[in-house]
Amino acid sequence: MEIIKKVVKWIWLTFILLLILLVLAGLVFHIFKPEPSTPEGKLVDVKGFKLHINAQGEKKTKPTLVIEGGGGLPTEFGHWLNEGLKDSMRVVRYDRAGIGHSDECTTPRDPETVARELHSLLKNAGESPPYIMMGHSIGGPYIRVFTELYQDEVVGMVFLDATHPDHIERYNAPKQTDFKYKGFLWTIEAQAILSDMGILPVYDKLIGTPYYGEGLPNHINEKFKEILHNGKSFRGYKEEMKYYYETLERSGKVEDFGSLPIRVFSPVHENTGQKKLVIKKYDSFRKLGSHKEYVELSTNGKHIGIQGNHLTIFTKKENAAIICREVLQLLEDLKN
Repeated sequence: MEIIKKVVKWIWLTFILLLILLVLAGLVFHIFKPEPSTPEGKLVDVKGFKLHINAQGEKKTKPTLVIEGGGGLPTEFGHWLNEGLKDSMRVVRYDRAGIGHSDECTTPRDPETVARELHSLLKNAGESPPYIMMGHSIGGPYIRVFTELYQDEVVGMVFLDATHPDHIERYNAPKQTDFKYKGFLWTIEAQAILSDMGILPVYDKLIGTPYYGEGLPNHINEKFKEILHNGKSFRGYKEEMKYYYETLERSGKVEDFGSLPIRVFSPVHENTGQKKLVIKKYDSFRKLGSHKEYVELSTNGKHIGIQGNHLTIFTKKENAAIICREVLQLLEDLKN
């Protein structure tokens, strides 16, 4: 028994020592970390705080593409979409409040507030309609609300594996009052704390983190990881997730967008044996008709399947190229 007690004691002492060393390493990292790189875009004041907007491509008579990112994802993730379209049209990427290079704010993260902030940002940055709105994941519900509020300014919508308003019911996801949901919010806050302490960046340097976009160039992923050197983006993501249920419910208010052109992209499983666990998820997603229902929001809807997953359908260059071709075709269709 004495030997067991000694072993347990040494295990605890070793764990505590490693924890102390990790905290100290985090503090050292914060002291000596390099200055953050300059954002590619610019910071624009929107009602007392600044949002980061990165607009490229000439301003022409053609519609401007506005990309609304998925939960917690900064402008960097739209790299290949921007590269594939900026020579043919105006492309606008931006970071919602608290995400990426944008300031944190105290305004609610409900979808109408997010839409109105984006509208103010575009106006204050000198952008002008008509717009083609593109939304990935939770960005899908956001652009539905934006289009409803500013229907005279939007000439098309593009959904990239967008979240359906009935996602909670169809997947039996935890309710807002469930411990599992509250635990999810707590894990985001914990990551914010670890980032603020410098522990997450040190962990990334030593071991690596899952926070990167598969298929994106290394320098783009490094910029994204640099953003996570503090907990701001995690906190911004957490604030959005607090309104997740309200966002989905509000986005389903309008189910008929007339003849507005709508293009819907969804992942189909890769034949590599990889991601086998998500195959059933996406097969079920299609069987439930979620993406088909997005197409049916308009009499001018089209669905396109892309081999990949929730992110690689646009973070891989070859997949982004498929989306870009469809967007350019949409531009041609709008001329007629």
